[in-house]
Amino acid sequence: QVQLVESGGGLVQAGGSLRLSCTGSGDTFSLYIMSWFRQAPGKEREFVAAITVNGARSVYADSVKGRFTISRDNAESTVTLQMDNLKPEDTAVYYCAGRRSTVGIIPRSAHDFGSWGQGTQVTVSS
Repeated sequence: QVQLVESGGGLVQAGGSLRLSCTGSGDTFSLYIMSWFRQAPGKEREFVAAITVNGARSVYADSVKGRFTISRDNAESTVTLQMDNLKPEDTAVYYCAGRRSTVGIIPRSAHDFGSWGQGTQVTVSS
């Protein structure tokens, strides 16, 4: 399984932007569907966005569609989440996750992803 490390979290005012990065190592990154999940205090981990192995297709949760953009660079073994127009309700620990797969179906359940980073805190103040 690929090992994942996130970076880029922090504190930002509502309406601001943050860019999260996740770097993989230990396996062939280009074989992994990559995703971002988040978990707020007292809430379950929820799907945010995911991208296919070659970056050709991405999907988003309705709550972030039009504000967040997921992308990947397989040569650098990285996946990024550009977050714009942030809202206080986006406050959470953000995790990147990977699923080794050669098919194009993008799962949205945390149970379908076997590799996880340690998480990075994003706090949006009002």
